[in-house]
Amino acid sequence: MPLNLFGNKFSPKKTPPRRAQSLSNLQLDATQSKEEFGPDVGPIKVRLSGQEVTFENGMWVPVSDETGTSAASHKEVMKLRKANQQLQEENNLLKLKTDILLDMLAEASAVSHYHENELKQLKAQAGRRK
Repeated sequence: MPLNLFGNKFSPKKTPPRRAQSLSNLQLDATQSKEEFGPDVGPIKVRLSGQEVTFENGMWVPVSDETGTSAASHKEVMKLRKANQQLQEENNLLKLKTDILLDMLAEASAVSHYHENELKQLKAQAGRRK
């Protein structure tokens, strides 16, 4: 006779079926989702720590308040980023030019040393002939 004092722990009771249909929007077709959510959702707006931003053309753009400070600061930031990009490109060009000039200087000094050595050898040969 098996001791079954506490019941079978490994066969839980089955849950009753749900009464309402799922409210998931994954099962809606295009017409139903259009009716449910509308044809145009509009711009995406987010408010974080008192600052509101919208997602436009792949970038988060701050919404200007009554004073227009956040929009002005955004424009200033974009202007500074553009200036920074131009300065970085100019810096890279100047580094390239410096490298080219150093290469040219090394080549010219090598040619000069070669000519000096050749001149010394010719003077030595001329001194031996006399």
